[in-house]
Amino acid sequence: MRIEADLKLDFADVLFRPKRSTLKSRRDVNLTRTYHFKHSKKTYEGVPIMAANMDGVGTLKMAEALSEHGLFTCLVKSIKPADIKAFPGKIDANHMAISTGTNEQDFANLKTILAETPSFETICIDVANGYSEHFGDFVARVRAAYPTHTIIAGNVVTADMTQELILRGADIVKVGIGPGSVCTTRIQTGVGYPQLSAIIECADAAHGLGAHIISDGGCTCPGDVAKAFGAGADFVMLGGMFAGHDQGGGTVKETNVFTGDWDAEASNWKTEVKKTVEFYGMSSDTAMEKHYGEVAEYRSSEGRTVEVTYRGDVHPTVKDILGGIRSTCTYVGAPTLKDLSKCTTFVRTARQFNDVFVSR
Repeated sequence: MRIEADLKLDFADVLFRPKRSTLKSRRDVNLTRTYHFKHSKKTYEGVPIMAANMDGVGTLKMAEALSEHGLFTCLVKSIKPADIKAFPGKIDANHMAISTGTNEQDFANLKTILAETPSFETICIDVANGYSEHFGDFVARVRAAYPTHTIIAGNVVTADMTQELILRGADIVKVGIGPGSVCTTRIQTGVGYPQLSAIIECADAAHGLGAHIISDGGCTCPGDVAKAFGAGADFVMLGGMFAGHDQGGGTVKETNVFTGDWDAEASNWKTEVKKTVEFYGMSSDTAMEKHYGEVAEYRSSEGRTVEVTYRGDVHPTVKDILGGIRSTCTYVGAPTLKDLSKCTTFVRTARQFNDVFVSR
Protein backbone atom coordinates (compact mmCIF):
# COMPACT_ATOMS: atom_id res chain seq x y z
CA MET A 1 0.00 0.00 0.00
CA ARG A 2 1.17 3.53 -0.78
CA ILE A 3 -0.36 7.01 -0.63
CA GLU A 4 0.15 9.81 -3.12
CA ALA A 5 -0.03 12.95 -1.03
CA ASP A 6 0.35 15.58 -3.75
CA LEU A 7 -2.69 17.76 -4.45
CA LYS A 8 -5.27 16.60 -7.02
CA LEU A 9 -7.95 19.02 -8.20
CA ASP A 10 -11.47 18.94 -9.57
CA PHE A 11 -13.42 21.57 -11.54
CA ALA A 12 -14.94 23.00 -8.34
CA ASP A 13 -11.49 23.57 -6.84
CA VAL A 14 -10.36 26.27 -9.28
CA LEU A 15 -11.34 29.42 -11.16
CA PHE A 16 -9.71 31.09 -14.15
CA ARG A 17 -7.52 34.07 -13.33
CA PRO A 18 -8.64 36.95 -15.62
CA LYS A 19 -6.00 38.62 -17.79
CA ARG A 20 -5.70 41.58 -20.11
CA SER A 21 -7.41 41.00 -23.44
CA THR A 22 -7.43 42.67 -26.85
CA LEU A 23 -10.74 41.02 -27.77
CA LYS A 24 -13.57 43.50 -28.28
CA SER A 25 -16.44 41.02 -28.29
CA ARG A 26 -17.32 37.38 -27.66
CA ARG A 27 -18.13 37.09 -31.36
CA ASP A 28 -14.42 37.52 -32.11
CA VAL A 29 -13.59 34.18 -30.46
CA ASN A 30 -13.09 31.19 -32.78
CA LEU A 31 -14.13 27.88 -31.19
CA THR A 32 -13.38 25.67 -34.19
CA ARG A 33 -10.40 23.34 -33.90
CA THR A 34 -8.56 21.30 -36.52
CA TYR A 35 -6.91 18.08 -35.37
CA HIS A 36 -4.70 15.64 -37.28
CA PHE A 37 -4.83 12.16 -35.76
CA LYS A 38 -1.75 10.07 -35.06
CA HIS A 39 -2.71 6.66 -36.43
CA SER A 40 -5.64 7.17 -38.80
CA LYS A 41 -4.00 10.20 -40.45
CA LYS A 42 -7.50 11.66 -40.67
CA THR A 43 -8.32 15.33 -40.01
CA TYR A 44 -11.17 16.60 -37.85
CA GLU A 45 -12.51 20.14 -38.01
CA GLY A 46 -15.28 21.38 -35.76
CA VAL A 47 -16.16 22.53 -32.25
CA PRO A 48 -14.64 19.77 -30.08
CA ILE A 49 -17.59 19.16 -27.77
CA MET A 50 -19.09 15.65 -27.81
CA ALA A 51 -22.39 14.13 -26.79
CA ALA A 52 -21.75 11.01 -24.71
CA ASN A 53 -22.68 7.56 -25.99
CA MET A 54 -25.50 7.25 -23.45
CA ASP A 55 -29.19 6.48 -23.79
CA GLY A 56 -31.03 9.79 -24.07
CA VAL A 57 -27.91 11.60 -25.29
CA GLY A 58 -26.02 9.74 -28.04
CA THR A 59 -28.92 9.47 -30.48
CA LEU A 60 -29.10 10.09 -34.21
CA LYS A 61 -31.46 13.03 -33.65
CA MET A 62 -29.02 14.54 -31.18
CA ALA A 63 -26.16 14.02 -33.64
CA GLU A 64 -28.12 15.75 -36.39
CA ALA A 65 -28.84 18.75 -34.16
CA LEU A 66 -25.32 19.07 -32.75
CA SER A 67 -23.68 18.75 -36.16
CA GLU A 68 -25.44 21.98 -37.18
CA HIS A 69 -23.17 23.71 -34.65
CA GLY A 70 -20.09 21.68 -35.60
CA LEU A 71 -20.31 19.48 -32.49
CA PHE A 72 -19.62 15.73 -32.36
CA THR A 73 -21.71 12.78 -31.12
CA CYS A 74 -20.65 9.31 -30.00
CA LEU A 75 -23.68 7.17 -30.78
CA VAL A 76 -24.99 4.68 -28.22
CA LYS A 77 -23.74 1.10 -28.54
CA SER A 78 -27.26 -0.16 -29.23
CA ILE A 79 -27.50 1.65 -32.60
CA LYS A 80 -28.08 -0.84 -35.42
CA PRO A 81 -27.43 -0.48 -39.18
CA ALA A 82 -31.20 -0.53 -39.72
CA ASP A 83 -31.58 2.47 -37.39
CA ILE A 84 -29.05 4.42 -39.42
CA LYS A 85 -30.61 3.48 -42.75
CA ALA A 86 -34.12 4.32 -41.55
CA PHE A 87 -33.16 7.67 -40.02
CA PRO A 88 -35.03 10.41 -41.88
CA GLY A 89 -32.65 13.22 -40.94
CA LYS A 90 -29.16 14.19 -42.04
CA ILE A 91 -26.32 11.80 -41.28
CA ASP A 92 -23.06 13.71 -40.91
CA ALA A 93 -20.56 10.91 -40.43
CA ASN A 94 -17.73 13.42 -40.00
CA HIS A 95 -19.27 14.41 -36.67
CA MET A 96 -20.32 10.98 -35.38
CA ALA A 97 -18.66 7.89 -33.97
CA ILE A 98 -19.88 4.30 -33.83
CA SER A 99 -19.52 2.96 -30.27
CA THR A 100 -18.62 -0.56 -29.27
CA GLY A 101 -17.84 -2.70 -26.26
CA THR A 102 -15.10 -5.35 -26.24
CA ASN A 103 -16.75 -8.78 -26.42
CA GLU A 104 -17.03 -10.92 -29.55
CA GLN A 105 -20.62 -9.91 -30.21
CA ASP A 106 -19.64 -6.23 -29.94
CA PHE A 107 -16.87 -6.75 -32.48
CA ALA A 108 -19.23 -8.56 -34.84
CA ASN A 109 -21.76 -5.73 -34.55
CA LEU A 110 -19.02 -3.17 -35.22
CA LYS A 111 -17.92 -4.98 -38.37
CA THR A 112 -21.51 -5.18 -39.62
CA ILE A 113 -22.20 -1.49 -39.04
CA LEU A 114 -18.98 -0.34 -40.70
CA ALA A 115 -19.55 -2.68 -43.64
CA GLU A 116 -23.08 -1.40 -44.19
CA THR A 117 -22.33 2.27 -43.41
CA PRO A 118 -18.77 2.81 -44.67
CA SER A 119 -19.04 6.60 -44.38
CA PHE A 120 -18.35 6.34 -40.64
CA GLU A 121 -14.66 6.83 -39.96
CA THR A 122 -14.56 7.10 -36.16
CA ILE A 123 -14.86 4.23 -33.67
CA CYS A 124 -15.41 4.75 -29.94
CA ILE A 125 -14.27 1.75 -27.90
CA ASP A 126 -15.94 2.35 -24.57
CA VAL A 127 -15.62 0.50 -21.27
CA ALA A 128 -15.82 1.67 -17.67
CA ASN A 129 -12.37 0.28 -16.81
CA GLY A 130 -9.70 0.87 -19.43
CA TYR A 131 -6.94 -0.66 -17.32
CA SER A 132 -7.47 -4.32 -18.25
CA GLU A 133 -5.04 -6.11 -20.56
CA HIS A 134 -8.05 -7.37 -22.51
CA PHE A 135 -9.05 -3.80 -23.29
CA GLY A 136 -5.60 -2.90 -24.60
CA ASP A 137 -5.60 -6.05 -26.73
CA PHE A 138 -9.01 -5.15 -28.16
CA VAL A 139 -7.85 -1.65 -29.08
CA ALA A 140 -4.91 -3.18 -30.94
CA ARG A 141 -7.25 -5.64 -32.65
CA VAL A 142 -9.55 -2.88 -33.88
CA ARG A 143 -6.56 -0.85 -35.04
CA ALA A 144 -5.30 -3.81 -37.07
CA ALA A 145 -8.74 -4.33 -38.60
CA TYR A 146 -9.35 -0.63 -39.35
CA PRO A 147 -5.97 1.05 -39.89
CA THR A 148 -7.44 4.24 -41.38
CA HIS A 149 -10.28 4.77 -38.90
CA THR A 150 -9.93 7.20 -36.02
CA ILE A 151 -10.14 5.30 -32.74
CA ILE A 152 -11.36 6.71 -29.43
CA ALA A 153 -10.58 4.47 -26.44
CA GLY A 154 -11.23 4.70 -22.71
CA ASN A 155 -11.80 5.31 -19.92
CA VAL A 156 -8.57 5.91 -17.99
CA VAL A 157 -7.28 8.66 -15.70
CA THR A 158 -3.50 8.33 -15.56
CA ALA A 159 -0.61 9.17 -17.84
CA ASP A 160 0.82 5.65 -18.04
CA MET A 161 -2.36 4.06 -19.38
CA THR A 162 -3.01 7.00 -21.67
CA GLN A 163 0.35 6.30 -23.29
CA GLU A 164 -0.35 2.54 -23.38
CA LEU A 165 -3.63 2.97 -25.25
CA ILE A 166 -2.03 5.34 -27.74
CA LEU A 167 0.78 2.88 -28.39
CA ARG A 168 -1.86 0.16 -28.87
CA GLY A 169 -3.54 2.23 -31.58
CA ALA A 170 -5.83 4.83 -30.02
CA ASP A 171 -5.87 8.28 -31.62
CA ILE A 172 -7.92 9.81 -28.80
CA VAL A 173 -8.03 8.60 -25.19
CA LYS A 174 -11.17 9.13 -23.13
CA VAL A 175 -10.34 10.39 -19.62
CA GLY A 176 -12.61 10.09 -16.59
CA ILE A 177 -13.51 7.49 -13.96
CA GLY A 178 -16.42 8.32 -11.71
CA PRO A 179 -17.05 12.05 -12.24
CA GLY A 180 -20.32 11.71 -14.19
CA SER A 181 -23.62 12.95 -12.78
CA VAL A 182 -25.23 9.49 -12.93
CA CYS A 183 -22.10 7.46 -12.23
CA THR A 184 -21.69 5.72 -8.86
CA THR A 185 -18.35 4.02 -9.51
CA ARG A 186 -16.62 6.02 -6.78
CA ILE A 187 -19.33 5.02 -4.29
CA GLN A 188 -19.44 1.34 -5.26
CA THR A 189 -15.70 0.80 -5.74
CA GLY A 190 -13.81 3.66 -4.10
CA VAL A 191 -11.93 4.13 -7.39
CA GLY A 192 -11.47 7.43 -9.21
CA TYR A 193 -9.35 10.51 -9.81
CA PRO A 194 -10.21 14.23 -9.58
CA GLN A 195 -11.11 15.21 -13.13
CA LEU A 196 -9.12 18.42 -13.58
CA SER A 197 -5.87 16.77 -12.50
CA ALA A 198 -6.65 13.72 -14.65
CA ILE A 199 -7.03 15.99 -17.68
CA ILE A 200 -3.78 17.84 -17.00
CA GLU A 201 -1.75 14.65 -16.54
CA CYS A 202 -3.31 12.64 -19.36
CA ALA A 203 -3.20 15.53 -21.83
CA ASP A 204 0.51 15.98 -21.14
CA ALA A 205 1.11 12.29 -21.79
CA ALA A 206 -1.01 12.18 -24.97
CA HIS A 207 0.35 15.36 -26.50
CA GLY A 208 3.88 14.13 -25.99
CA LEU A 209 3.04 11.23 -28.31
CA GLY A 210 1.19 13.34 -30.86
CA ALA A 211 -2.26 12.09 -29.77
CA HIS A 212 -5.34 13.62 -28.12
CA ILE A 213 -7.68 13.22 -25.13
CA ILE A 214 -11.35 13.68 -24.29
CA SER A 215 -12.45 14.91 -20.87
CA ASP A 216 -15.41 12.65 -20.13
CA GLY A 217 -17.64 13.54 -17.19
CA GLY A 218 -17.87 16.02 -14.36
CA CYS A 219 -19.06 19.10 -16.24
CA THR A 220 -22.13 20.70 -14.69
CA CYS A 221 -22.10 24.11 -16.39
CA PRO A 222 -20.40 25.97 -19.28
CA GLY A 223 -17.66 27.13 -16.91
CA ASP A 224 -16.64 23.53 -16.25
CA VAL A 225 -16.43 22.85 -19.99
CA ALA A 226 -14.13 25.86 -20.34
CA LYS A 227 -12.00 24.62 -17.42
CA ALA A 228 -11.58 21.24 -19.13
CA PHE A 229 -10.30 22.96 -22.26
CA GLY A 230 -8.12 25.25 -20.17
CA ALA A 231 -6.58 22.21 -18.48
CA GLY A 232 -5.55 20.79 -21.86
CA ALA A 233 -8.45 18.63 -23.04
CA ASP A 234 -8.75 18.41 -26.83
CA PHE A 235 -12.42 17.37 -26.64
CA VAL A 236 -15.00 17.60 -23.87
CA MET A 237 -17.74 14.94 -23.65
CA LEU A 238 -21.07 15.81 -22.04
CA GLY A 239 -23.82 13.53 -20.78
CA GLY A 240 -25.96 15.21 -18.15
CA MET A 241 -25.69 18.63 -19.77
CA PHE A 242 -27.29 17.22 -22.94
CA ALA A 243 -29.88 15.07 -21.11
CA GLY A 244 -33.57 15.91 -21.03
CA HIS A 245 -33.86 17.37 -24.53
CA ASP A 246 -36.25 16.47 -27.33
CA GLN A 247 -33.44 15.07 -29.48
CA GLY A 248 -32.49 12.54 -26.81
CA GLY A 249 -35.84 10.78 -26.96
CA GLY A 250 -37.38 9.33 -23.85
CA THR A 251 -40.84 9.81 -22.39
CA VAL A 252 -41.70 13.19 -20.90
CA LYS A 253 -43.32 12.64 -17.50
CA GLU A 254 -45.72 15.25 -16.09
CA THR A 255 -46.20 15.57 -12.32
CA ASN A 256 -48.22 18.07 -10.29
CA VAL A 257 -46.00 19.59 -7.60
CA PHE A 258 -46.77 22.08 -4.85
CA THR A 259 -45.36 25.57 -5.38
CA GLY A 260 -45.47 26.51 -1.70
CA ASP A 261 -48.01 29.26 -2.38
CA TRP A 262 -51.55 29.35 -1.00
CA ASP A 263 -54.50 29.95 -3.34
CA ALA A 264 -56.90 31.94 -1.15
CA GLU A 265 -59.76 31.80 -3.64
CA ALA A 266 -59.59 28.02 -3.99
CA SER A 267 -58.64 27.53 -0.34
CA ASN A 268 -55.88 25.20 -1.46
CA TRP A 269 -52.16 25.04 -2.11
CA LYS A 270 -51.14 26.03 -5.64
CA THR A 271 -49.59 23.39 -7.89
CA GLU A 272 -47.75 23.45 -11.17
CA VAL A 273 -46.91 20.82 -13.75
CA LYS A 274 -43.29 19.67 -13.64
CA LYS A 275 -41.97 17.90 -16.73
CA THR A 276 -39.11 15.43 -16.39
CA VAL A 277 -37.29 12.81 -18.46
CA GLU A 278 -35.60 9.68 -17.13
CA PHE A 279 -31.79 9.71 -17.35
CA TYR A 280 -29.48 6.94 -16.21
CA GLY A 281 -25.89 5.81 -16.21
CA MET A 282 -24.93 3.09 -18.69
CA SER A 283 -23.78 0.82 -15.83
CA SER A 284 -27.03 1.32 -13.90
CA ASP A 285 -29.68 -1.31 -13.21
CA THR A 286 -31.94 0.47 -15.71
CA ALA A 287 -29.43 0.30 -18.55
CA MET A 288 -28.32 -3.28 -17.90
CA GLU A 289 -31.90 -4.55 -17.68
CA LYS A 290 -32.81 -2.66 -20.87
CA HIS A 291 -29.87 -3.86 -22.96
CA TYR A 292 -28.95 -7.20 -21.37
CA GLY A 293 -32.15 -8.28 -19.64
CA GLU A 294 -30.63 -8.36 -16.15
CA VAL A 295 -27.87 -7.25 -13.84
CA ALA A 296 -25.32 -10.06 -13.88
CA GLU A 297 -25.02 -11.76 -10.48
CA TYR A 298 -21.27 -11.18 -10.33
CA ARG A 299 -21.51 -7.38 -10.50
CA SER A 300 -23.33 -4.43 -8.97
CA SER A 301 -24.86 -1.35 -10.49
CA GLU A 302 -22.39 1.52 -10.91
CA GLY A 303 -24.91 4.08 -12.10
CA ARG A 304 -28.01 5.85 -10.85
CA THR A 305 -31.36 6.56 -12.48
CA VAL A 306 -32.74 10.06 -12.06
CA GLU A 307 -35.48 12.33 -13.36
CA VAL A 308 -33.98 15.38 -15.08
CA THR A 309 -35.97 18.48 -15.94
CA TYR A 310 -37.40 18.38 -19.45
CA ARG A 311 -35.52 21.05 -21.40
CA GLY A 312 -37.11 21.04 -24.87
CA ASP A 313 -34.98 21.68 -27.92
CA VAL A 314 -31.21 21.27 -27.53
CA HIS A 315 -30.19 24.25 -29.69
CA PRO A 316 -30.56 26.90 -26.90
CA THR A 317 -28.49 24.72 -24.59
CA VAL A 318 -25.72 24.46 -27.20
CA LYS A 319 -25.73 28.22 -27.69
CA ASP A 320 -25.52 28.73 -23.91
CA ILE A 321 -22.52 26.41 -23.62
CA LEU A 322 -20.69 27.95 -26.57
CA GLY A 323 -21.48 31.45 -25.34
CA GLY A 324 -20.01 30.65 -21.94
CA ILE A 325 -16.78 29.33 -23.47
CA ARG A 326 -16.47 32.40 -25.71
CA SER A 327 -16.88 34.57 -22.64
CA THR A 328 -14.16 32.63 -20.81
CA CYS A 329 -11.83 33.28 -23.73
CA THR A 330 -12.49 37.03 -23.58
CA TYR A 331 -11.71 37.08 -19.85
CA VAL A 332 -8.29 35.43 -20.31
CA GLY A 333 -7.34 36.95 -23.67
CA ALA A 334 -7.65 33.83 -25.83
CA PRO A 335 -8.72 34.70 -29.40
CA THR A 336 -9.27 31.01 -30.25
CA LEU A 337 -10.12 27.84 -28.36
CA LYS A 338 -6.68 26.57 -29.32
CA ASP A 339 -5.15 29.44 -27.36
CA LEU A 340 -7.25 28.91 -24.23
CA SER A 341 -4.93 26.47 -22.47
CA LYS A 342 -1.95 28.72 -23.26
CA CYS A 343 -3.74 31.66 -21.63
CA THR A 344 -4.97 29.72 -18.60
CA THR A 345 -3.85 30.30 -15.06
CA PHE A 346 -6.03 28.59 -12.47
CA VAL A 347 -6.42 29.88 -8.92
CA ARG A 348 -7.50 27.55 -6.14
CA THR A 349 -10.72 28.48 -4.43
CA ALA A 350 -12.92 27.29 -1.58
CA ARG A 351 -16.07 28.82 -3.05
CA GLN A 352 -17.16 28.90 -6.68
CA PHE A 353 -20.03 31.36 -6.58
CA ASN A 354 -22.60 33.10 -4.36
CA ASP A 355 -25.45 30.60 -4.02
CA VAL A 356 -27.68 32.49 -1.56
CA PHE A 357 -30.60 32.51 -4.05
CA VAL A 358 -29.97 29.06 -5.49
CA SER A 359 -32.72 26.55 -4.71
CA ARG A 360 -31.57 23.70 -2.51
